[in-house]
Amino acid sequence: MNIRSFFILVLFSLGNINAQDWQTPVIQGYGEVKYFDKAAVQPNPKSEYKLLFDIKSEAEKSGVNKGLWIMARTLNLFSLAKVPSKNITLVASIHGDATYIALSDSSYRKKFGTPNPNLDIIEQLKNKGVNLYVCSQATAAREIEVEMIHPDITPAISGLSVLASYQMKGFILMP
Repeated sequence: MNIRSFFILVLFSLGNINAQDWQTPVIQGYGEVKYFDKAAVQPNPKSEYKLLFDIKSEAEKSGVNKGLWIMARTLNLFSLAKVPSKNITLVASIHGDATYIALSDSSYRKKFGTPNPNLDIIEQLKNKGVNLYVCSQATAAREIEVEMIHPDITPAISGLSVLASYQMKGFILMP
């Protein structure tokens, strides 16, 4: 082995030592993150984060609704950045094409013939204090009765009222 090959091997090995794995420290299995402590614009552990997520798309990421996945990623990232959970408040307004993710498993099975793939992430988010609201206008338009909604999701008069009310309380809209 020549000296050049030796140095390339050493550099490659050092790079692998510093490589980080994808992590899900708060919401297990969803919202994978790699934390880079030297990266710019880090979350401030002393700041209070009040974030409002507008979930209106049926787009998926890793088999679940992308909006829920992004909420999981937010909690995972802030955890790795050492932001205390008491400094993080997340709220979701679920409406439009995303409305069906709010269905209970039995209602989802009746509608689509398959289990609701979002239940695990919904339950984990709820267990971490995330407030999940579904638009009653959207559920009515889709003939979804209140008893068909998963118990971890609260019916709101409308998705728009959730978005407006929480922004008036100082929440930052996360599109």
